[in-house]
Amino acid sequence: MIPLKRFCAYGFMLVLLALCGAELAAAQSPAVRLPRPSQKASVMQTIGVTDLTITYSRPAVKGRKIWGEAPAEAVAANNAVGAATLDDQNKRVKNAPIVPYGHVWRTGANEATVFTVTDDVLINGQKLAAGSYSLHTIPGPDEWTIIFNTVADQWGSFNYDEKKDALRVKAKPETAADNQEWLSFEIPTVTPNSARVNIRWERLRVPFTVEVPNVEAVMRAKIDALISANPTNWEIPLAVARQYANDDKFDEALRWVDQSIKVKETFQNLSSKSQLLFAAGRKDEAFTVGDQAIQRGKADKVDTSRFEKRLADMKAGK
Repeated sequence: MIPLKRFCAYGFMLVLLALCGAELAAAQSPAVRLPRPSQKASVMQTIGVTDLTITYSRPAVKGRKIWGEAPAEAVAANNAVGAATLDDQNKRVKNAPIVPYGHVWRTGANEATVFTVTDDVLINGQKLAAGSYSLHTIPGPDEWTIIFNTVADQWGSFNYDEKKDALRVKAKPETAADNQEWLSFEIPTVTPNSARVNIRWERLRVPFTVEVPNVEAVMRAKIDALISANPTNWEIPLAVARQYANDDKFDEALRWVDQSIKVKETFQNLSSKSQLLFAAGRKDEAFTVGDQAIQRGKADKVDTSRFEKRLADMKAGK
């Protein structure tokens, strides 16, 4: 027979081990993921070298009334609980619109819509700093307010705090020709420094513009930061040179390939400079640098055979 004191201690250890095992199992078990009626989606667009990403959930029309004035009883109930959104109260009122005019809307379903830009931009001409924001809207029959709030991670607009807004802009709603069953953020138009974003649902389209005011300056700042962090890497300025060459900007390309050569003279940057000089019409310089490239390559035990053929064709005028 086990003494009572030993039995109690033994039992305590068993309980402790069971609790620890349960916590360990909970920690190791994968998160449960179930389908949602309004599935998650995202849209991404690069503007110059700036990435714009919008992540949201897509409710469906399902034959419901989407837009309209909020019923007085829903507003009264909402005021009673002091919530920022009418979502819950509207569900309790028959034939109430899903998105009432004049009230903050999450512009989607589930979590708040998240709007992220990797660099400073202009939204309808107004400045918005790089970062992630929750995107809310205040719909109206003739004008919408689009809100970028600094609290990106929140559930819908239920805890939305106007004091934490980074930016508010106005937008004009438009009537679309076709019905959009599932809410969608679309980016139908892109220029070298801007993109038009459409909020589309039912027969409504609400556009706003995202602009990178100086793409060249943003790009140069990124390149300068990369080079400053890797001052002995000759491949970075060479990659920039090749990108400029692809755009037929040979003067800029030559400037960057010279920067690569200054870091370290290699067969790759010398042969690239030779071909850039030839493309820019500076043939004698191209041939001289081409010969240097072959010598450098052979000294470094690099296979130069393809470039030797290319240089011979250049000299022959082919």
